[in-house]
Amino acid sequence: MTTAIKTNWISIAGTGGTYDAYLALPPAGSGPGIVLFQEIFGVNEHIRTLAEQYALDGFVVLAPDVFWQQQPRVELGYVGEDMQRAVALMNGADRAALLRDIGDSVGALRARPEIGSRKVGAMGYCMGGRLAYLAAATAGVDATVCYYGGGIHDQLDRAASIGCPIQFHYGDVDPNIPLSAVEKVRAAMAGKPAEIHVYRGANHGFNCWARGSYHPPSAALAHGRTLQFLATNLY
Repeated sequence: MTTAIKTNWISIAGTGGTYDAYLALPPAGSGPGIVLFQEIFGVNEHIRTLAEQYALDGFVVLAPDVFWQQQPRVELGYVGEDMQRAVALMNGADRAALLRDIGDSVGALRARPEIGSRKVGAMGYCMGGRLAYLAAATAGVDATVCYYGGGIHDQLDRAASIGCPIQFHYGDVDPNIPLSAVEKVRAAMAGKPAEIHVYRGANHGFNCWARGSYHPPSAALAHGRTLQFLATNLY
């Protein structure tokens, strides 16, 4: 994207084994951290570009390879056989292992010298939105952003464990997350430092420019809200 940031793949020695993660450093070389959790399509071009985008915004961004035990460094598209493979990987993922890796990834980012004593947040899209939500509940992050996190409304028993500021982004015509599910999340987050934003005319995946559901006005508005939220809660 630009030489102002530095990117590379690194290895994380997790408690369940060693796996890779994409690291993007900001122009200043250091800053608050974001663990960026992928969609079901792997740490593909979309996720890497998001890491670079938020690095340009001043954050140290780490995007771990969530499917490392099934198909390391997998990169998939959004239709046809790639979509089928992505769904199979999601359905085949071990939930306990995912929770373990969430904690390991947050810990690995906190330990990096570019972070120092600064705060670390979590962010995710689609499946990654759910993983970011679980990071808020289990990994001690300082703030969390969830974009159209599928399945969050089925894990609201975790909400009681969330104390950090958390922000949710949903599309109002997302068939995977109906507005009734969004209202369940809203009710579970009542009284917590939570923001819930719903975008008119936006479908699932509205932030991804490589998908047919890309909705530029919603993506732009969500990005602005996300930056304001992160600047407020991670600096």
